Amino acid sequence: MEEIRVEANGNIGPIDSSQIPRYAGAATYARLPRLDQVESADIKIVGVPFDTGVSYRPGARFGATHVREASRLLRPYNPALDVSPFENVQVADAGDMAVNPFNIDEAIATIQRNALELTADGASLMTIGGDHTIALPLLRAAAERAGQPVALLHFDAHLDTWDTYFGADYTHGTPFRRAVEEGIVDTGAISHVGTRGPLYGKKDLDDDERMGFGIITSADIFRRGVDEVVATLRQRVGERPLYISVDIDVLDPAHAPGTGTPEAGGMTSRELLEIIRGLRGLNLVGADVVEVAPAYDHAELTGVAASHVCYDLITLMSDLRASRA
Repeated sequence: MEEIRVEANGNIGPIDSSQIPRYAGAATYARLPRLDQVESADIKIVGVPFDTGVSYRPGARFGATHVREASRLLRPYNPALDVSPFENVQVADAGDMAVNPFNIDEAIATIQRNALELTADGASLMTIGGDHTIALPLLRAAAERAGQPVALLHFDAHLDTWDTYFGADYTHGTPFRRAVEEGIVDTGAISHVGTRGPLYGKKDLDDDERMGFGIITSADIFRRGVDEVVATLRQRVGERPLYISVDIDVLDPAHAPGTGTPEAGGMTSRELLEIIRGLRGLNLVGADVVEVAPAYDHAELTGVAASHVCYDLITLMSDLRASRA
């Protein structure tokens, strides 16, 4: 099938949906060109089909494919931010990383190496998981590219700063403790956003405070409102290079049932998108959206939410690059 694409400012955009129905053809993210169809890309979208680090429901290895399918309805103009992200810069789908599903250490090394290769030309990376284990090698790569520890905004129902599970140091519940231990995040500018639910004990919060994390719970967002939360996050991050990691279970199960460890009382998709939009202009160097498990997803609720979160993160990256051009 011939691909008729939207083109603007010399950038190759999505397949033209006025010429080819959205449900037709292969599913790249937002129907964007593959990386091998463009000379170079300013923003690269990559999937990581890996969920060997999960502690409860499996299935996030199928998340990137599911999000791509759910992204077919995305359009090229973002009215919330008055930005055409695919027109400003070249955005392309880099496909999936090939990671070992049986060896977590090898998978982490592969993800870090691939992330460095994909950003060697100065591109920004938008990663779709996969479980949250993948955030650690992505943060390693982001810090290496930035030449310094990065600020971190971690959207999640859970802290993900536990020490080990069953003696394993690398799981989806441990990446941010490892990141602090390795010195790849700036402990003056790290925050959890949207946390809630029972913990193993108060020590979990004590450990988090000791590591330097600020915490904005889902209840805080409800009571304080989006604008106040955004102001707090912007002040904490400042001008530092920023990495954003979004576990889709930060959303209430009503908005994102298709995930591995759901918790009641979460954010709405509207709240999450508005907070992300409020971070416009910060020095965003990379992002991920993880833990989409399509086997539990009804009517693509989770996939649609995740695809829109990716879209707004890509918009922030595109807008930042355009402002610096």
